[in-house]
Amino acid sequence: MAIKFQYNKTSLTSLGKQLKVRQKALPTLKNKESALRISVMAAKTEAERLEAEVTAALQRYDYLAALWNEFEPGLIRIVDIKLSTAKVAGVKIPALDDIIYELKPFNAFTKPAWYADGVQILKDITRLGITSEIFEQRRKILDYQRKKTTQKVNLYEKVQIPGYQEAIRKIKRYMEDEENLSKASSKIVKTRHAAEEEEEAAV
Repeated sequence: MAIKFQYNKTSLTSLGKQLKVRQKALPTLKNKESALRISVMAAKTEAERLEAEVTAALQRYDYLAALWNEFEPGLIRIVDIKLSTAKVAGVKIPALDDIIYELKPFNAFTKPAWYADGVQILKDITRLGITSEIFEQRRKILDYQRKKTTQKVNLYEKVQIPGYQEAIRKIKRYMEDEENLSKASSKIVKTRHAAEEEEEAAV
């Protein structure tokens, strides 16, 4: 990315300000990138742990497979999933507040004794599954933001800051050359003037 500038003091001041903004922002961006990287790993680990817990729970209740045929379909259903927003390194991510279930009334005397346990098992497994899904969503959001932050860090560190520094160097060099030329030309004029005066005096 070529930085546009002019060889004057106004451009030099403007570039200096922009350079300072980027140099000041860079450590903050690096800290954000580091925090997001850690958060991505934490969310991934938690999502994988919960997924493994779901699999383990399903295996644990595998012996009830024959009994599930007696379970009334639609006895329990999820009505709503209440989410809130949490913030990690300035990034908004979803957090599970509650799962609202609707349970159809059933007669505990006519239905099998394990029905109440079955309802609880379904609640536990669905909660694990939903929580795992939310952590996976967190990981995706955080990873996307981490990539964007990394791009900005690279842009500042490898492109813009060196670009501004180089432009400032060029302007300063140009202005120094101009000053030196001006001094040299005024010296030449003075020398010529002095020589003319000497000639006039000799006549």
